[in-house]
Amino acid sequence: MKTPKILVSACLLGCPVRYDGQSKPVHHTLLQRWQANGWLVPFCPEQAGGLPTPRLAAEIQSDGRVMTGCERDVTTAFVRGAEQALTLCQQQQIQYAILKESSPSCGSSNIYNGQFSGQKIPGEGITTRLLRQHHIQVFSEQNLDELFALLS
Repeated sequence: MKTPKILVSACLLGCPVRYDGQSKPVHHTLLQRWQANGWLVPFCPEQAGGLPTPRLAAEIQSDGRVMTGCERDVTTAFVRGAEQALTLCQQQQIQYAILKESSPSCGSSNIYNGQFSGQKIPGEGITTRLLRQHHIQVFSEQNLDELFALLS
């Protein structure tokens, strides 16, 4: 079997790239094994899109725009970061991604509702949507076992 490459949200590997300057490390044996094997390609679409760290929290609005709580439109940066993630996947023949659930970039099954109320709704982030449109399978940190089964 060819060694798989897996795009992964850098924050899940402990990199402090989230909007609040923090990380969300996942201490799962599968992720640790894949990292030790050199399968993981860390990436933060929001940073790649040109946003600083830390940055204002952003959520996808009902019209599809990505806005901060101060009503700053950051859609262009989110789209640019998603496009860079896709380019990286195409260049490195990456077919799988593990992205941070609920993120406006990376959410794979839910995102925040766009009202900055802390409520989640079914949906996917900008990067997840673009990757899936190009047949890259996206998983979250919550379903690593599904990816393991697929790779086995």
